[in-house]
Amino acid sequence: MEQEQEEERRILLLLLLMLLLLRVTLFESPPHGSPAPTPRLPSGAVVGTLRGLMRDWIRAMTERTETFVLEVISGERQDKKAAVARLFLYGLSRVFAVAIKTRRFLYNVRILRDSTLGVQVIAVGNLTVGGTGKTPVVEKFARELQDQGRTVAILSRGYRSKPPPLTRRLVNRLLLRSVTTPPRVVSDGRSLLLDSETAGDEPYMLASNLKDVIVLVDKDRVKSGRYAIEKFGCDTLLLDDGFQYWKLAGRRHDVVLIDWQEPFGNEQLLPRGTLREPPSHLARASTFFITKSDGDTTALRRRLNEHNPGAGIIECIHHPLYLEDVFTGTQHPLKILKGQQVASLSGIAQPESFERSLVHLGADLVYSKRFADHHRFTQQEILNALNRSKKRQATAIITTQKDAVRFPKIDRRDLPIYFMRVEIKIIAGATDFHDCVRRICFR
Repeated sequence: MEQEQEEERRILLLLLLMLLLLRVTLFESPPHGSPAPTPRLPSGAVVGTLRGLMRDWIRAMTERTETFVLEVISGERQDKKAAVARLFLYGLSRVFAVAIKTRRFLYNVRILRDSTLGVQVIAVGNLTVGGTGKTPVVEKFARELQDQGRTVAILSRGYRSKPPPLTRRLVNRLLLRSVTTPPRVVSDGRSLLLDSETAGDEPYMLASNLKDVIVLVDKDRVKSGRYAIEKFGCDTLLLDDGFQYWKLAGRRHDVVLIDWQEPFGNEQLLPRGTLREPPSHLARASTFFITKSDGDTTALRRRLNEHNPGAGIIECIHHPLYLEDVFTGTQHPLKILKGQQVASLSGIAQPESFERSLVHLGADLVYSKRFADHHRFTQQEILNALNRSKKRQATAIITTQKDAVRFPKIDRRDLPIYFMRVEIKIIAGATDFHDCVRRICFR
């Protein structure tokens, strides 16, 4: 409720500012005795401000809608409005199921064609929407492959990245330039070239952690893959969130991440549930990664074997390494959390898992603030979190690395803000990640 009221105040303020700017811009007050003011066109600066305000308003409304839908499909909302919404979403999910199966059929009968680029392709993805811990797995694959002599490029679609200006996109489409426009280069293997807003938080995070790996962003990953091969001489392409990207085939290995805590969500397809495809489509997988495993996976393994008995199964956990100051980069051991009162701040798909990990490390979680997945934080939101954390006697605010790349710069730092650095740790199915990559890529 508090978050909804805050969003409503923010939206109202944005609308009032837009109206005020329009009034001041279109009608300047003349000197006494002068003729009545005449309308004039807004200046470029004002138009840019209005555009930014409108973008913030659209983003706020999108996040509110997304939060409402997630609460509806998870069953958190049980009012009449939610019941009607669930019925409507169920109807849409039936349409979505037909669309997915039709598209898969068209690829199977070669009406829709895939492409082969002649290099190793490893697609890391999942069956559900968000929350499986995909980015650390992609990072670990890239690092291990690079260490074993491969020239790796990570290909991402740049979900929620800042798109090019609308006019440029329209011109490119009209002049058929979309195919020839190069992908965005987040990292050329030497330097980080884009910010998190332009690149998208996940590609930016991967490029920050992998200094010698090429990271490219484009919806057309056949195009970006070809660019990686021709421009950088890459021999291995890693598709971030690539299980549903069927246009790129060839020497392809599909690694599908299954969250042990919620392997199939509520068993419903989008938008009534969180499944992107029916579980039967797991037959395309080459290897399953059971993430956030507690070791008791017998029932889940049985279910996976029903859909794909030939796929390998590897179990892993997200292993915390250390804390790092969001603004200074100073690293601290995890033991500083033990017995400390801390607050959490996150905008990820499954914040509960992150918050549990803080408690597991011995922290006393006195305040937590959650935003929608991929939320881009404002200065005021960070300041609000600082104020509320101080009121509850928190000694630090902890966030995730994925969230930290979306933080704005702030001058006031009453409390330290750390992100928790994590990596993937294999617990079953392979000796370690070196053995895992060797089995998948070098057999």
